Amino acid sequence: MATHASNAVRKPPDEASAPSPHMSSVEDIVQSFEEADAQPVDISGHGVEDWFTVGLFWIMTVLVFLQFFTRYVMNDSLSWTEELATYCLIGVVFIGSSMCMHRCRHIQVDLLYRYLPHGAARVLSTLVDIVRSAFFAYAAWLVWRYIGIVGEEPMTTIEWNKSHVYWFALAGFILMFARSCQVSWENWRRGYSILERPQAFEAIDD
Repeated sequence: MATHASNAVRKPPDEASAPSPHMSSVEDIVQSFEEADAQPVDISGHGVEDWFTVGLFWIMTVLVFLQFFTRYVMNDSLSWTEELATYCLIGVVFIGSSMCMHRCRHIQVDLLYRYLPHGAARVLSTLVDIVRSAFFAYAAWLVWRYIGIVGEEPMTTIEWNKSHVYWFALAGFILMFARSCQVSWENWRRGYSILERPQAFEAIDD
């Protein structure tokens, strides 16, 4: 009877040796990391604004760390670090927006293009390219005027000219305008944009 009972609860060999779903998922994750490490690193597609944004981001990171360390560890906060970190964030946003423009990674709605014929979609996409480029050019002109209005106004915590901060925004809009014109020309030569065929851009390596 005891032998019969033990045989009844014994699992089949295939079921006992089969790996659990959790172990399989862990192995898949490890394998994906190994495959990613084996692929060659190509940085040729990165533009000047990409590297500038990365450098500015790390400067902002150091400033935030100094702010945290001096406030909560040394109990003697460096007030200027918070202001400079905020200004660095402005540069990251505007220069980084040019990077997104170069890679067509800004938020966009392509629902309408799914129901339009090819000709109408091409005309509408071209119109979007023109309006977008015109907007960036106009925004750059507005920022240029605003820099003149700010003049020699100093920053709050340090005696630096505040207008220097808005040069980041001006450079960002100028770069976005240039990248927008570049993308518009590429869309025209290609015959479609990411709005018309988003699936064609999914394979682009970031």
